[in-house]
This record gives sequence, structure tokens and C-alpha cells, in this order.
Amino acid sequence: MSEATALAHPNFALSKYWGKHPAEGNFPAVPSLSITVSGLSTRTNVRFLASCSDDRVVIGGREERGAARTRVTELLQRVRSAAGDRRHAEVISDNDFPTASGLASSASGFAALALAATRAIGLDWDASRVSDLARRSSASAARSIFGGFVELPDVAPGKTAPDQLSARPVAPAEHLPLAVLIAIATDAPKSLSSSDGMRRTLERSPYADAWLTEAPRLHERLRSALLTRDFVAMGELAEASALAMHAAAIAAGVCYWDATTVEALRTVWALRNQGVETYATIDAGPHVKVLSRPADALRIRSALEATPGICRIVEGTVGEGARLVNPEDPL
Repeated sequence: MSEATALAHPNFALSKYWGKHPAEGNFPAVPSLSITVSGLSTRTNVRFLASCSDDRVVIGGREERGAARTRVTELLQRVRSAAGDRRHAEVISDNDFPTASGLASSASGFAALALAATRAIGLDWDASRVSDLARRSSASAARSIFGGFVELPDVAPGKTAPDQLSARPVAPAEHLPLAVLIAIATDAPKSLSSSDGMRRTLERSPYADAWLTEAPRLHERLRSALLTRDFVAMGELAEASALAMHAAAIAAGVCYWDATTVEALRTVWALRNQGVETYATIDAGPHVKVLSRPADALRIRSALEATPGICRIVEGTVGEGARLVNPEDPL
């Protein structure tokens, strides 16, 4: 028996990844820069067993048999091929936050799976290679291998996809202290996956070309703002990237927002009108993630708690990358 357990956190993109390169291999069409966020966690245990006749995948206490299982077994097969090992595996994974709801559970899930699977089978890969493995299953998972502020380069349309594409750290967590307030709108899973939403956006949106042109520009400006520790510019650009992404998607009939999303945005904008430097970002789901300086977090939390529709607030900071843990450790 070979076994390993890994813990990973989701990441939220400040400059958004939305759209895939047409080549096989799950390559992003635009670059992105994210923060790995403490406060939400996935723990995944992988055991390779000679006695198993097939892979077994249990997520959140439920044995998976459909598309979710297929994505896991495809990653396991890549690991088996690299190791020259034919054993099947048992995978047990749990989140302490809603799954498939727009809170980047695939990012933390596949980051934890990639690290646990490679270590369990005996592959001593560095973080860059584990990141590439995770990206092939979920592009955003490449970023959750690392902590702090993390960049995932793009493969722009028209360019040839490389053999390997990994995320890379840009700055450690302490480079720019942030509070991250996650306004959870629902615990229900979203009705449209991110992959399908991206595909529909690029196929149908009249603003798809504008998004593919503008996203890299926003990314470069945001990256520069981060490196110079310009929180205001970074926040403004993060919000602009999120709104541009969703504008392109909504024009294609892809809408992840609900009424709570709009109310949370209004709260953020009202606080900013009152002089509080706070900014919103939204991924492929209804939840609004609010960025602020740590000193302003309490005031912002109070305002969000009074916002109609918000189920609860999860408060986090810029956190660590994926790491091995003991199976008995609590989430």
C-alpha cells in the first residue's frame, strides 16, 4: 500500500482566466493572477492498492460514478503512466465549503489530488511539475499548488501549446497583506460548469474577441500594481477584470449571478463611496469575494452581514500552497 494525504486551498483570480486555447491539453487562452486563500480547504487522501480492481472515488462522503469520477481517474492514469505502475487507487476527498458552487473547489481539489497522488505512487516531482499535472484537469488548480500571489501564463490563440505549462509564484503572502471576505450566496451547486461557460462565451458572445484582447492588458497592469504594492490600483483592476469577464459571459447568455450577487456589489460600491478602500471580484458563481486592507475588514463584514441574501461570511487571508498532512488532521 502506498498512501499520501494533501491539503490545498482554493484560489481566487484577481485577473481572470476565462477561455481555453483550442489545442488539446486544457491550456488557458488568457493569463491570470490569483491569491491562494486560507479559510477554505480541501483534504484528499490517495491510496494505491494492489488489491483494487478499479479506482474508487469518494467526494464529500459520496461515491462518484459520473463525470466527476472520470476527471479524477484521468489524473490518476497520468500518474500511473509516469510511474510505470498499474495499481488502482482509492481517493477520499472532503471540502469544508460548498462543492461546485463557484468557490474554486476544483482548484483546491485537483491541487490536493495531484500532490497526494504523485507522492503516494512515489514520484518526487517538484512543485512546477505537480502544477502542470493539476492544470491538465483544472487550469485554476495549477495556481493552488503555490501560496501567496500566483500567476498562470496563457497560450494565446494562434500560438502552439507547449509540452508543459505551470503556474508560478509572483509574490509571497506578506508582500501585500489583504483581508478576503467571501460573501456566500448559496450552498447549492451551480447549474453550468466553468468549462461549459467558457466555451459558450467564446462561441456566442459578441464581446468574446474584446475579452481576449483586454484580459491580458488588465493582467499586466494588475501584476505591476501588485509588485509596487499599489492596493488601490490592484483592487480597481481586479474588479474591472471580473466585471469584463461576466459582461462577456452574460452577453452569451451565461449568467452566474443572482440577486444576492448584485446586492453584495452594491454594498461594496456604497462602502467605497464612503471612503472605504474595498473591491469585489466574482468567479463562475454567485458569491462575491471582497478585498480590503486588514484594518477595514470588520467594518466591511458588518456591512455585508446586513446585505440581503447573504448566507454567511467566510473571512480569510492570502494563504499557503498545497502541502502534505497527516490523514487525521482536521480540516
